[in-house]
Amino acid sequence: MPTAICDGIETRYEVTGAGPPLLLFSPGGFNATIENWQSFGIYQRLNLLDRLGEQYTCIAFDRRESGQSGGRVECITWADYAAQAVGLLDHLDVERAYLLGGCIGCSCVAAFAVAHPQRVERMVLYSPAGGPRYRITQRDRFAQHIAYLQQHDLASVVALARADDKSFAQDPRVGPWAPVIRRDEVFAEVYVQRDAGEYAELAANMAQILFDRDTVPGAVPEPLMQLDIPALVIPGNDASHATSAARYLEECLDGSDYWDVPPDQQTEETAPARILAFLQK
Repeated sequence: MPTAICDGIETRYEVTGAGPPLLLFSPGGFNATIENWQSFGIYQRLNLLDRLGEQYTCIAFDRRESGQSGGRVECITWADYAAQAVGLLDHLDVERAYLLGGCIGCSCVAAFAVAHPQRVERMVLYSPAGGPRYRITQRDRFAQHIAYLQQHDLASVVALARADDKSFAQDPRVGPWAPVIRRDEVFAEVYVQRDAGEYAELAANMAQILFDRDTVPGAVPEPLMQLDIPALVIPGNDASHATSAARYLEECLDGSDYWDVPPDQQTEETAPARILAFLQK
């Protein structure tokens, strides 16, 4: 697959289908890859890429620090995730696009829309990640990573990350930069040279900034309420995708459509059709 430098980060992407541009923000937490649209959670059975690609040019990409994309050790914010996506649209000479986010991708969509509303036609927020259990789980992963670092050192983190291919969710000790450590020798060499105390503080701050509320992170309510972008919200219903998170977005996005259908009734027959009907309004 091709790559592009977006916000200074190598970004793996894929363009399929034909029609107006639809930018997809992958599901999968800190392992948000293109493949997750066909292999992760509910998306395994929805076949969204193929169905949406019949009428839209689907632009999917590995989020920074995921899959085959690169990364930087910094206190990452939702604005940084949005900046990568803007860079990809710029690379492809796309001025405006429809947006679709799945899971944690909904937070990236929200951040993108607040920062660059003039570049968004419509947005779909599918099974947004959020809720009290989600916040607690995410912060606990960072805490486990920091604890492992404090018991060992950054070289041990690199060795652990390279010992297998487990994600940050599967083994929090490896940290959110594990995918880049595995594939980029130069990155790993610079990583181990960092001051461990400063790194631990950076990771702790990142956890607090990214997961700062018991609902959908990504953008605070006030700017969301000011948006004039048509939105479709589709709920999840589990510990990481609380239905309350979807209702929060419905409330913040004035005039949004809410598809009040439980996940077990969201199928390859019903979900793509509902999204297409909304996008084509």
